[in-house]
Amino acid sequence: MTTDKTVTAPDGYVQPELDVRALTEVLDGEYAEIRDLVRTNLVTYASVLEEADGLGTDAYRERVRELVVEMAATGQTGMGFPKRYGGGGDVGASIAAFETAAFGDLSVLVKTGVQFGLFGGAILHLGTERHHDAYLPDLITGKLMGCFAMTETGHGSNVQALGTVARYDAAAQEFVITTEGDQARKDYIGNAARHGELAVVFAQLEVGGKSEGVHAFVVPIRSGGEVVPGVDIEDDGRKMGLNGVDNGRIRFDGVRVPRDALLNRFADVTPEGVYKSTIDNPDRRFFTMLGTLVQGRVSVGGAGVNAAKVALAVATKYALRRRQFAAGSQEEEQLLLDYGLHQRRLLPLVARTYALHFAQDVVRTQLHDVFSGVEDDPQARRRLEARAAGTKALGTWHATRTIQECREACGGAGYLAVNRFAALKADSDIFTTFEGDNHVLLQLVAKGLLTDYASEFEDLDQLGMVRYVTNLAVETVIEKTSAHKLLERVRDLLPGGDEWDQEAGLLDSEYQLAMVRYREEHMLAGVARRLKAGIDRKRDAGAVFSEVQDHVIAVAHAHVERLVLEAFVEKTRTLPEGGNKVALGLLCDLFALSTIEADRAWFMEHGRLTVQRSKAITREVNDLCRKVRPLAGGLVDAWGIPSAMLRAPDLVG
Repeated sequence: MTTDKTVTAPDGYVQPELDVRALTEVLDGEYAEIRDLVRTNLVTYASVLEEADGLGTDAYRERVRELVVEMAATGQTGMGFPKRYGGGGDVGASIAAFETAAFGDLSVLVKTGVQFGLFGGAILHLGTERHHDAYLPDLITGKLMGCFAMTETGHGSNVQALGTVARYDAAAQEFVITTEGDQARKDYIGNAARHGELAVVFAQLEVGGKSEGVHAFVVPIRSGGEVVPGVDIEDDGRKMGLNGVDNGRIRFDGVRVPRDALLNRFADVTPEGVYKSTIDNPDRRFFTMLGTLVQGRVSVGGAGVNAAKVALAVATKYALRRRQFAAGSQEEEQLLLDYGLHQRRLLPLVARTYALHFAQDVVRTQLHDVFSGVEDDPQARRRLEARAAGTKALGTWHATRTIQECREACGGAGYLAVNRFAALKADSDIFTTFEGDNHVLLQLVAKGLLTDYASEFEDLDQLGMVRYVTNLAVETVIEKTSAHKLLERVRDLLPGGDEWDQEAGLLDSEYQLAMVRYREEHMLAGVARRLKAGIDRKRDAGAVFSEVQDHVIAVAHAHVERLVLEAFVEKTRTLPEGGNKVALGLLCDLFALSTIEADRAWFMEHGRLTVQRSKAITREVNDLCRKVRPLAGGLVDAWGIPSAMLRAPDLVG
C-alpha cells in the first residue's frame, strides 16, 4: 500500500511517496511476528473496550483476568520466560508484545504486566531453579496468579527503607514476615485485592538479630480463594483508571514461610542461620537485585509511547475529515488539519512519537543483550538501567501530554466516553508514577552522568554522589562524562568555525545534534560546579543537592532528549533511499527543531541562538508541519493500530 502520490511544490520541494506497509515493517522490526499475534488477539477481544464501560468493578476485574489467561494460552505473554517452562525464551520479544498490547485496554495490559512482568519476573530473576521449577509452569499459563509486593504506604520510591520485616527463626527454619506499623503495609499492589494466590514480598531480612537489607520472599496470601491466616488484605477501591486491576493493601502478622521461600539468587540463609552472599557490599547487593527488574521500566516506557499513538491516530484521522469554517472564498469549510495551528498541535507530537519509538528500539535491544548474556559487562548493565529510567520518564510524560492535546483537538466529541480518550487519559495517567516516579528516575539518570557509572555506582546514594563528584576536579568529571568532543567535532563537520551555530544549516542533522549535545554538556558542567562550590564552602551535602535538584533534573532531561534524537537520526540514515526515508527525515527534522524551539530561552541565554536564528527555527518548524501534513494519514496508519482499537466512531468514521 502506498499513499500520497508525488507532488512538486512551486518552490521545487518534491513531496515524497509514502509506502505505508513498508514503513510498518520498519517500525515492527525484527518482532513483526509477535506484534501481529498481539494485534490479532486485540481484535479477537476488542469487546473489552466496551465492556469496560458497561460492567461493574467486580465483573470488569473478572473479565480482565479471563482475557489475561486466554491471551497467555496464545503464547503472547510468556515470551520472556525460558522455553523449558513453556515460555518463548526471547526477552526482546516479550517487551515488543507488551508495547503492542498497549493499543488495547490498558487494564488488561497492566494486569499482564503485574502477572508476567513483575510477579513472574521476580521469580525468574531473583529466584533459583527450585523456584523456577515450583512456580514458572503454572505462572506462565496464568493458572497461578501472583503479585509483586514492594511499595509501601510510607515508602514508594525509597525501597531501601521498607518497613516490612522478615526475621529468620533458626529453630523452625522459617522466616517470619511482619508488617511493622501502618506505614509498612504493602499498598497499591496489583492482583492483591482479588486474584493473587502468592506474593513476592520485599522485606528487611533479619538474621540473628542483624539486618541484612531488603530481600524478596515468596509468601502465600490465599488458599482456595480464601485469604490465609496472618494475612490481611484490603481493597484499594476505585481509582482514576485501570479499574480492571484489583489493587489492594496487604498486612502480614507473623506469617511464617519455609527457608526456601527466600528468592536466593544473590543471597541465602543456611539452615543454622548463617547469612551468605556472593556480593559482600550490601548496597551493591541491593542495587544488583533491583537492577534485574529493569524490564518493567522498559515495558512501561514503550507502552506509554503506544498509548500516545492511539490518541494521535484518532485525532489525526478526525482532523482529516472534520471541517470547520470556510477559508477565503471557498464555499466548503476547511479541514482541521489544513489549519496551521492544528498542524502545530498534532504534527510535532507525531514526530516526537516516532523519535521515542526508535529510542525504545535501542533500549529494548540493550535489555535483550544484557539479559540474554550477549552483553555481560557491569557497565553495560548500569547504562541500561539509566537509559531505561530516562526513556520511561520521557515516554510516559509524552503519553500524558499527547493524549490531553489530542482530546482537545477533537473538541466536544473527544470528551464522550464512547471514544477512547476517556479511558486513555484515566488509564495511562499513572504510567508517570509506577515503575518509578519520573522525577526520581531522572535523578538516577543524572547520577550516572555525574559518576560516569563508576564502579561505586551501586553504593552511592544522593549524598554519596555529591561527595564523589566534589572529590574530583570538576574538569575531570566533565572530561569523564562528556560523550562528545563537541566543539572540535563540530568545527570539522560544519562551516563557520566558532560561529558554527550561526552558519550551519538548520536541517543539517549534525547541527541539530550539536545543539542538544552542547546543552547537555553545559548543563552537566554547571551541576558539577554547583555541587563542588557548595561542598567547598563546607555546606551540608544534602542541602547542596536539594538546592540543585532542578538543575539535576534538567541535565537528565537534556541527556535523554539527546539520546532520543541520536536514535532517530541513526535510524533514518540506515534506511534505503526512497519516499519513506525522505518522510522520516522530515519527521526527524521536525522533532529536532521543535525540541530546540521549546527550549529556545536556554539556548539564547547561553549564546547558542540569536534572535534571528530563533525566528528562523520557528519558520522552519512551520514549514516542516506543512510538508508533513499531506503524509499525516499514512504516518499514523503505519503504526498498525487495529481499527477496532481506535473505538471512536464519531471521530474516525
